Amino acid sequence: LTPGTKLGEDDIGEVYGVSRTIVRAALQRLAHIQLVEIHRNRGAYVAQPSQQEAREVFEARELLEPRTAHMAATRATAADIATLRRHISEEHAAMAGGDRGRALHLSGLFHKEIARIAGQETIGGFIATLIARSSLIIALYWRRESALCESHAHHALIEAIAASDGTSAEALMRSHLVDLHTALDLRQTTAPARTLKQALINPGT
Repeated sequence: LTPGTKLGEDDIGEVYGVSRTIVRAALQRLAHIQLVEIHRNRGAYVAQPSQQEAREVFEARELLEPRTAHMAATRATAADIATLRRHISEEHAAMAGGDRGRALHLSGLFHKEIARIAGQETIGGFIATLIARSSLIIALYWRRESALCESHAHHALIEAIAASDGTSAEALMRSHLVDLHTALDLRQTTAPARTLKQALINPGT
């Protein structure tokens, strides 16, 4: 859903077959982690992060995730590496199919998986929220295709983690996030292009 999209409770309830009470509770939870903005007498909207918020979110990720990648490299099992490789394959398939939304979602899951492997539950929770907000920021300040995580960056990260090379994993993650940050144009924003129901019913189009 593009930042700025109005989240009508009736439309959401109709699409998902749930009551307005459930929809309202969900919107409140999303507002708590700053993915939704609720305005008195106007309703709920997908959040539109400011330029300052965008910078702060990526600066926070640049502080937290490199160290998490280092820890993941010291703990990853063969099953963990297989999971990360599967994420990359699915992300490539989504990009090849033109489904940027799914590719962006999978890219976020890749980063959250690294936090899980690191075994840092508290920091992992912060990272998960930052990644969700990053998705909004990328949608809002999209500049070039590499605003999605570039495949070579994820491949290199996996190889470092698989080799238990924490120093390289930390450096690669930091470089990757800086590149992701610079792929955004914080001077311009993208306006909503579809109705809420169109986006919910046909998310890949």
